[in-house]
Amino acid sequence: MLAGIMGRGTALSRKQRTQMPAQHDITAETELWDTYARNAFKDDTEPVFRWTQYAGHGPGPELLGDPGSVLEIGCGTGRALAHLAQHGVKATGVDLSPVMVEKIAERWAPTGAQFHCAEVLDYLGSTAETYDAVYSIFGAAWFADPSKLFPLVRHRLNPGGTFVFSQPPAIPGAYGPQGMYKGGFAGKAMFTYRYSYRPPVWERLLTRSGFTGVEARVLDAPEPGHIGTLLVRAEA
Repeated sequence: MLAGIMGRGTALSRKQRTQMPAQHDITAETELWDTYARNAFKDDTEPVFRWTQYAGHGPGPELLGDPGSVLEIGCGTGRALAHLAQHGVKATGVDLSPVMVEKIAERWAPTGAQFHCAEVLDYLGSTAETYDAVYSIFGAAWFADPSKLFPLVRHRLNPGGTFVFSQPPAIPGAYGPQGMYKGGFAGKAMFTYRYSYRPPVWERLLTRSGFTGVEARVLDAPEPGHIGTLLVRAEA
């Protein structure tokens, strides 16, 4: 009987897990990313554009095509936007952290890049601006529900525009929203959700949102056995 009860409990918990969506708390997530910003941003940061977590590895901004305007969602330190702005691109970034946006707006003001402090889904749903390319480097495309994010991105792209994002690949067997604590496992509980899927699933999600020419792949790390980088590109 105990085994039967345990079996039913396990089945119920699995059902509950599939039915309960990730519970994003924007106020709490803002605090988390403010904490990250205080440690991640350095005053001597220089402009650089790379998709992967390894310096000098992988493709560069050519994946965006030849855009006249770009939007980076979850722009973090703003280094990639500053690089594009220095090369004549109209560069706009949006980030949830007011601490980060204040820092990067001051640091990159000479480049002409523009920054907005907002939750990305709210920003994409309210702005009237459109862009030749939207991209995310370990940013909002990793931390926002793709079923909500992708249609909004699609509507903000000019015809023929590109959407490109990079992030770590999914850990085998761990798919969908994944809870992530920030700042260690002691102290105040600050957490968010990141979204992980196999490349074919990313392709299906983008295609369902109206994108074409979708390609998702994992770029191997420069050293065998190290964590690779998921690279996804799609066209409006």
